[in-house]
Amino acid sequence: MSPDSKPFDTLCRRLSLENSAVVVSVNYRYSPEFKYPSQYEDGFDALKFIDERQFKEFPGNADLSRCFIAGDSAGGNLSHHLAVRVAKTDDDELKQVKVIGLIGIQPWFGGQERTESEIKLENGPALSLDRTDWLWKAFLPQGSNRDHLASNVFGPNCCEDISKLKKFPPTLVVVGKWDLLQDWQRRYYEGLKRFGKEAYIVEFPNAFHGFYSLTEFPETPLLFQEVKKFVQNQLAKASGK
Repeated sequence: MSPDSKPFDTLCRRLSLENSAVVVSVNYRYSPEFKYPSQYEDGFDALKFIDERQFKEFPGNADLSRCFIAGDSAGGNLSHHLAVRVAKTDDDELKQVKVIGLIGIQPWFGGQERTESEIKLENGPALSLDRTDWLWKAFLPQGSNRDHLASNVFGPNCCEDISKLKKFPPTLVVVGKWDLLQDWQRRYYEGLKRFGKEAYIVEFPNAFHGFYSLTEFPETPLLFQEVKKFVQNQLAKASGK
């Protein structure tokens, strides 16, 4: 869905309100018309655009030294790869933007292997295995499979040692117990820990993929509480408190 769709406009407005934050929602290019790595490039271009402050509408009191990269579902995947790109970036390329946290809400990762949750929830609520397979095929480069670094970030084709990326930010990973992608999300969290990165995981026992788009769903406010707690903790650390 686009940034101006009702579910995501509502989500971003609530994140902004509850965290006293400026939220910038990126209208990145879509597959299959635009494949990998177009979307990652769009994310970094958006950060550079913000860093340069070359538009009058952006609030002047926004503190760019305390930024968070966040994304849900496919956006959670994009957020990870964008954080890796930022961690490799010299200070002269992003002069003002400093990323102090990464929030992956049910991030979309995968691989050739069929995990237990994919088999169990093959036709689960909100998402099916056939659909995830088609979406990976639409996004990944021609001739590649789901073990591509874009999808299986800590898999057999992982050639990137993020332990060497000192600027890779602390990460919150949100998982739902009725999401067929949950095993990949846990592996992502475990991979971050294995590479020595600060990471936290929160699991919602009744949540399906994209549950937060329903404001009346009981666990939606709990998600906002967890995000707020993570943001406040990272802000406190950045301030030396």
